[in-house]
Amino acid sequence: MSASQVEQIRAHLVSGRDITPLEALHRFGCLRLAARVADLRAQGIPVETVAELANGKRFARYRLASPQGVLL
Repeated sequence: MSASQVEQIRAHLVSGRDITPLEALHRFGCLRLAARVADLRAQGIPVETVAELANGKRFARYRLASPQGVLL
């Protein structure tokens, strides 16, 4: 059985990488990254949102606020 999107995104963030909605779609087939981030926050994972602007488009980039404090 494969890992859930929340588990995959958590592992991605815990590894020290950040993620955008487009990356989440390509990597994990996740259409609702903000909802999965809300799930992680509900589990106590400190995810921060960084607003980005590129090519005239706004989007969110998510990363751990404190990678040292999160355990797999």
